[in-house]
Amino acid sequence: MKTYIANLGALAMLVVMLVTNVTAAEKDEQAVAKAAAQFYQALNTMFTGDAGPMKEIWSHAEDVTYMGPTGGFQVGWSQVQASWEAQAAMKLGGHVDATEVKINAGEDLAVMHNYEKGENKGADGKPETVLIRATSIFRKEKGEWKMIGHHTDLLPYLAK
Repeated sequence: MKTYIANLGALAMLVVMLVTNVTAAEKDEQAVAKAAAQFYQALNTMFTGDAGPMKEIWSHAEDVTYMGPTGGFQVGWSQVQASWEAQAAMKLGGHVDATEVKINAGEDLAVMHNYEKGENKGADGKPETVLIRATSIFRKEKGEWKMIGHHTDLLPYLAK
C-alpha cells in the first residue's frame, strides 16, 4: 500500500510538472507570436518611410543577423539598423502579412517560419506582389522577446 501511495504521489507530481511546462511553453509561444506581430506592424510602418518601430523590436546586440529581400548579409546591430533605414527610405508602400506561421519557442530562444504575403511598389511605382519565405529568430532579453535574426527570399525588384 505504501508503494502504491508513493507511486501515486510521484505520478501526481509528474502530471503537475508536465502541465506547468506546457503552460510555460504556451506562454512563451504566445509572447513570441506577439513579438512577431509587432515585427510585422513595424515592417508595414517601415514601408511608409519610418524605421523607428523596427528599431524597437530588434535586439541591439552585435550577434544579430539580417538577410532580407534586397540581398546582402548584415551582421551586428549597426549593419542591420542601416539596412532597415535604407529600406525605409525607399518608401515601398503597400502591406505585408505573415501567413502559415509556425513558432517553436524554448526558454530563451524561439524560431518562426512563415510566408510573407502582400504587395509593395516597385521602383517604377507599379504594384509588386510579395510572396516569400521567411525565418525569424527571437531571444528573450530582460524578459522581452527581441528579434535577433531575419532571413527571407530575395525579391527581384529589390535585389541589388
